[in-house]
Amino acid sequence: MAHLALFHSVYGLRSVERVAADRFRAAGHEVVTPDLYAGETATTIDHGFVLVERIGWEVIVERAREAVRTMPADTVLAGVSMGTGVVGDLLADRPDTAGVLFLHAIAELPTTARAGLPVQVHVADPDVFAPPAAVAALEKAAAGTGVDLRVFTYPGVGHFYTDASLPDHDRAAADLTWRRSLDFLRHL
Repeated sequence: MAHLALFHSVYGLRSVERVAADRFRAAGHEVVTPDLYAGETATTIDHGFVLVERIGWEVIVERAREAVRTMPADTVLAGVSMGTGVVGDLLADRPDTAGVLFLHAIAELPTTARAGLPVQVHVADPDVFAPPAAVAALEKAAAGTGVDLRVFTYPGVGHFYTDASLPDHDRAAADLTWRRSLDFLRHL
């Protein structure tokens, strides 16, 4: 069983994160889904970026830090799209993190990330939030620090393919992502 903090996308905490958390809980994991927007949600991605700007990235990350402050040091950090950036910012302060799960985007790993840290990435191919050059840079950085990075790409799907409420949804890719993510957690 893993402890998992799942950080939401730029849309805010919505059903897609709650459903994912329920999947992980059903497999025996302890999961928290911090609401980094304090109850607000966006109806479009552009509106989400307006919320980020209005709330402020520093406030968002501080809310995330507060949400994991009392969680075990080896808590798995997971981010959905924008949430991957939150994970990237928290990781430097949590060296005992058992694993990192990036969904729908990538973030830079701190240079202090420990060798052997398991990191799993799930992104559309192509995806503007995980362009090939950025994925290649992440792979190079992981190799340089010894991070155990595994990247899964899903050709021909939209950016937020796991969200059944959006046009990007692709059931087969979403199901495969959740199976791979559960397997990742099972092997930590």
